[in-house]
Amino acid sequence: MTVFIAILAVAVAVVLLCVRILLKKGGRFSSQHIAENRLMRSRGITCATSQDRSARTGNKRRINVKQL
Repeated sequence: MTVFIAILAVAVAVVLLCVRILLKKGGRFSSQHIAENRLMRSRGITCATSQDRSARTGNKRRINVKQL
């Protein structure tokens, strides 16, 4: 009986999370990626990959692997 209640609770939660997607034409989940969030970009916050890339491009003492 406990397993049945747990499965039912999870099913109800999934349906409630998907209400907007199911009822709205062309509905979809919003992106959870930092780089695609307008508020984060306005604050200057980017993802770790982008920050690493920008830090590496400005380094004048970096090692060029092709010349080794």
